[in-house]
Amino acid sequence: MAWRGPIVFEEAPSRADLDRLKDAIDAFNCETTGYRDGRYLATFVRDESGEMIAGLSGFTWGGYAKVEYLWIAAPYRHVGLGRRLLEAAEDEARARGCEVVVLDTHDFQAPGFYAKLGYVACGRTDGTPRGSGQTWFRKVLSPR
Repeated sequence: MAWRGPIVFEEAPSRADLDRLKDAIDAFNCETTGYRDGRYLATFVRDESGEMIAGLSGFTWGGYAKVEYLWIAAPYRHVGLGRRLLEAAEDEARARGCEVVVLDTHDFQAPGFYAKLGYVACGRTDGTPRGSGQTWFRKVLSPR
């Protein structure tokens, strides 16, 4: 059936619409692949007052893990916290039966950091954003 109605962009979509979209894609993916084991992969570091100072989030599904966000507050950068978070996520992914981790990063973020931890570049775009670029990485998880 062809849709002939308007296509409208929303700069501030509702959380409900975004969740509905994600749920619809997840349902399609599960139905198509048969993998129904998708789970969030998230960990946070908090200071003494409970304020988040670092975190990692993504998911595991169908034998792989995807890191979507890794962030560390400026005062806590360059002291090994990023490495610890990523290694913890890799360990959890292994425990869930994952064999590979994928992620992407912009040139102004941390491509060297991921390369030092054994991630291999497997794709790249330039001009994302304008004046910069983006690299996709993957790492095959070896058993521990």
